[in-house]
Amino acid sequence: MSTSHPLYINGQWVTGASSITNTSPSDFSDVIGQYDQANADLTNEAISAAQSGFAQWSQSGLEQRYNILMAIGNELIERKDELGELLSREEGKPLAEGKGEVYRSGQFFHYYAAEVLRQIDERAESVRPGVEIDIRREPLGVVGIISPWNFPMATAVWKIAPALAFGNAVVFKPANLVPASAWALTEIISRQDLPAGTFNLVMGSGGETGETLINSPDVQAITFTGSLEVGRRVAAATVGNLVKCQLEMGSKNALIVLDDADLDLAVEAAFNGAYSGSGQKCTASSRLIVTEAVHDEFVAKLKARLEQAKVGHALEDGVQIGPIADKRQLESNLAWIERAKADGATLAFGGSDVETETEGYYMAPALFTNTTNDMAINRDEVFGPIACVIKVADYETALTTLNDTQYGLTAGIITNSLKIASDFKARAQTGCVMVNLPTAGTDYHVPFGGRKNSSFGPREQGQYAREFYTVVKTCYVRA
Repeated sequence: MSTSHPLYINGQWVTGASSITNTSPSDFSDVIGQYDQANADLTNEAISAAQSGFAQWSQSGLEQRYNILMAIGNELIERKDELGELLSREEGKPLAEGKGEVYRSGQFFHYYAAEVLRQIDERAESVRPGVEIDIRREPLGVVGIISPWNFPMATAVWKIAPALAFGNAVVFKPANLVPASAWALTEIISRQDLPAGTFNLVMGSGGETGETLINSPDVQAITFTGSLEVGRRVAAATVGNLVKCQLEMGSKNALIVLDDADLDLAVEAAFNGAYSGSGQKCTASSRLIVTEAVHDEFVAKLKARLEQAKVGHALEDGVQIGPIADKRQLESNLAWIERAKADGATLAFGGSDVETETEGYYMAPALFTNTTNDMAINRDEVFGPIACVIKVADYETALTTLNDTQYGLTAGIITNSLKIASDFKARAQTGCVMVNLPTAGTDYHVPFGGRKNSSFGPREQGQYAREFYTVVKTCYVRA
């Protein structure tokens, strides 16, 4: 019998209204556990508890907050091997990536622990004699956090850590596909000296738990990472209650490869950007825009790289591409393969099921050539190990093609020209720009976010996070 994992509300482990079974996408016989589910009543109970917790936590001392966040970060880093294996079992990313994600999660807590002690307010001169002005930032209140399945710990943590650092209380709803990592994180947090209700875990469906959270008038802010469709629903719900909202949503990132590119570097950037994590990243480079002069050689080298890539169980040595996260995502990927072929694209490599020793959601990485930017597969987010090559004449055409999308999260270019690199940084219509690097891969101490339909609201990460997790107060004093 699988171990049951309860909810965490008001400083107590609480039995849910129901439960779900968490099974590894690498091996259907690997049952990770049973995870309790919150209904609307339990979610509202968590929100009420967070209100009480906020009253105490918002007044806590800076060193108390610093010590707690450091302790969480320390334990995550110390247990990166154990928790990284758990993460890879339930999400399907190769073990090295799972361990790396847990380690990075610890770094987020360390970074925001330091930010606790770096909160320095501003002072301004008044236009009126004898009046002093200071501008300070204060915590918001209850923050609802809704995190995605593709980075089950890191994305949650880069929201949770700043929320706590700046004095807010948290109600955390992880993606139902990956509850184990969220529960393990919560277990660590539960052993810290936090006031009851400061941190709450409500695992559950988006249709009930998520809807209750985003529609609550007692939540002061919602931060969400997921699809554009759901993001729009979150934004619409928060408008009714005038709740602060931060959204990270879809993407259709592109990597440009120019005539002067180092093609070996370009191939590795394309492979890592498009196929690592099975392409299940909002920063994945699903469009590869390549100039005519190097197109054929680039495609040949990338196909050779794909032939070498090992697809298999997330915990198996040497695996570079793990399984797809679940059945629905795999079926969606395979449907996109058929649609692209029907639209005239050439399947140059992969795109089929892969048989392995264990039964799981395996798929060979796919590469399409002879695609155009107006094909559906180059317009919509696919979220799988599928990349499409678009042949163009020159840099200007490449840049126009890159910007011709409703999204604007990341963009990359491979070139040896400093002039073009500088121009690209200025004219790429995205929130993040990479030169001679994969589009996937960002640092934790600088802002992250996109433009157009990729993001809405203040940036995440780094010092920019305080814009979302705090409210500004201007104080006037007559001396």
